[in-house]
Amino acid sequence: MKIGYRTLKTAIGTPIAIWLAELLQLQNFVSAGIIALLCIQPTRKRSMLSSWHRFGACLLAMVFSYGIFEFIGFTPLSIGLLLILFIPATVWLKLTPGIVTSSVIILHLYSSHHITFSLIINEFILIIIGIGTALVLNIYMPSLESNLVELQDKVEENFRTILKEIAIYLREGRETWTGKELTETEAYLKEAERLVSRDIENHILRDKHTFFDYFVMRKKQFELLRRMLPLVSQMDRLYEQNYRMADFFDELADAVNPGNTAKLHLETLRDLRKTYDRDDLPKTRQEFETRANLFRLLHEIEQYLVLKKTFKPSDV
Repeated sequence: MKIGYRTLKTAIGTPIAIWLAELLQLQNFVSAGIIALLCIQPTRKRSMLSSWHRFGACLLAMVFSYGIFEFIGFTPLSIGLLLILFIPATVWLKLTPGIVTSSVIILHLYSSHHITFSLIINEFILIIIGIGTALVLNIYMPSLESNLVELQDKVEENFRTILKEIAIYLREGRETWTGKELTETEAYLKEAERLVSRDIENHILRDKHTFFDYFVMRKKQFELLRRMLPLVSQMDRLYEQNYRMADFFDELADAVNPGNTAKLHLETLRDLRKTYDRDDLPKTRQEFETRANLFRLLHEIEQYLVLKKTFKPSDV
């Protein structure tokens, strides 16, 4: 069983917040731990937003509590009336995530039967300790760079396998591939998208990521690869053009890497298309259908290469 960073931070931050509140001899000191627990989030950005929501909602709760409890009375009916007014106000101010935390403050004030200035200060310090502890712990966020590099390697290895298998089918017409790389690649791309979004949120002032465009490009290329497979599977007869296309797919498989050599392969593709144009016309319906699928395959692989070409400056 793996223990994540958020779990560790929660396990550290909650007792620290309670200890600090108890050290300051605050009433309801355990609530500082509850606030800290709720404010510890997976990313810095979410942690800051969570802290702001809870801080704003708690201050609003103290204002509503004083106004209703002191003037209407400390009765269950007052709590109902308070919530009827308080919850729409938090929604309007976009502080909804802080409702649960502020409810703790409301119940503290209700149980006091008399709201004094010292009690307000006590609750305010509880909020500061809980939120502050969470923010301090969330300053450190583990780097996701190594995870993304690992996913990049796995995606590229699967791309090589898929392209090689297409080449084998074009050249030999045998169908022994299980296709497991397709489901694996889809899972890798989804995980990469999740990690990139998380890493962006860990950098408050950055809305772009070095891997963002890369995985978007690979995702679009992967969709093109999936579209190629039905075209390839329909070619159940081998012709001279199949072997040329198979050689081209072998070249593409060997060239899968983070760099950009798409320009060279686009030139090869254009030469290949010219060669096909010079070939004799198909003699049978089956040869005609195969050649038509080869031309469609050329178009798909051209789009595949154009995506890589526009992703980053050429390395050639």
